[in-house]
Amino acid sequence: MSAAEPNEVFRSLRKARVAADVLSEALPFMQRYDQATVVIKYGGHAMVDEKLSEGFARDIVMLEQASVKPVVVHGGGPQIARMLSRLDIKSDFAGGLRVTDAATVEVVEMVLAGTINKQIVNQINQLGGHACGISGKDGNLMVALKLTKTERDPETNTERVLDLGFVGEPMEVNPGIVQVLAANEFIPVVAPLGFGRDGTTYNINADTFASALAASLKAKRLLLLTDVAGVLDRDKNLIHHLSVSQAKAMIADGTITGGMIPKVEGCIDVIEQGVEGVVILDGRVPHAVLLELFTEHGVGTLIERDDG
Repeated sequence: MSAAEPNEVFRSLRKARVAADVLSEALPFMQRYDQATVVIKYGGHAMVDEKLSEGFARDIVMLEQASVKPVVVHGGGPQIARMLSRLDIKSDFAGGLRVTDAATVEVVEMVLAGTINKQIVNQINQLGGHACGISGKDGNLMVALKLTKTERDPETNTERVLDLGFVGEPMEVNPGIVQVLAANEFIPVVAPLGFGRDGTTYNINADTFASALAASLKAKRLLLLTDVAGVLDRDKNLIHHLSVSQAKAMIADGTITGGMIPKVEGCIDVIEQGVEGVVILDGRVPHAVLLELFTEHGVGTLIERDDG
């Protein structure tokens, strides 16, 4: 045996030991989430980056193998925008938000419930998982109301109602179809569409949809994959843990600002409806889901009840 061969053997043993140490350290976290429902909103850069999307699918299969019950709710804004452009469907905007007219909502349903949903299902199944794709229209899962938004006119200082078309918000959640799939060891992959009482199809913000679904399922965790690290302090350092009262105080004192305010307020609302904890995390981090659930500190900001 040459001198190089023993060194190669030792390197292989070291790598194997590191892998074994990682699995061993993950054991208590796996036990914590055994048979627990975890709702994961999947969107942003993680969906359009090939390596990240494959890593995400692998993470979901790993959760299934570890006896966690993952439920995936996905977005698809960039893919919808590309398809609208290909079909030469022009979009109008009101208050900086896209108006979803009749032609647009047809494309939204085609892309979300069709192309994207089945791509995610296929990726998970190719890696050995058991995913099943549905939308909020299946099994009366998500009954929606037309979303009403207002904006203040700076010239007259009066508020006016914005008509965003076929954009909705959750009114009633009937999670039976998701529960049946999970009970039969399927991973539900859900497109964020709903329907009104009159049968009208509505496009629903994926964060809002996932939050409403997590609340109805009384999930142990809701993970919101984003393109930011999480909630930052005044020095732009990541905050790993916040109680509800701390989060409210940080909004009040101006530490949490801009678009993070409605996101954190949404997290607080979900927790107050019974979800144990909500995590805002960076989906651009490889294996962000596994790192968040199966390591001590995670990779995002966990918000939970004051007694959590």
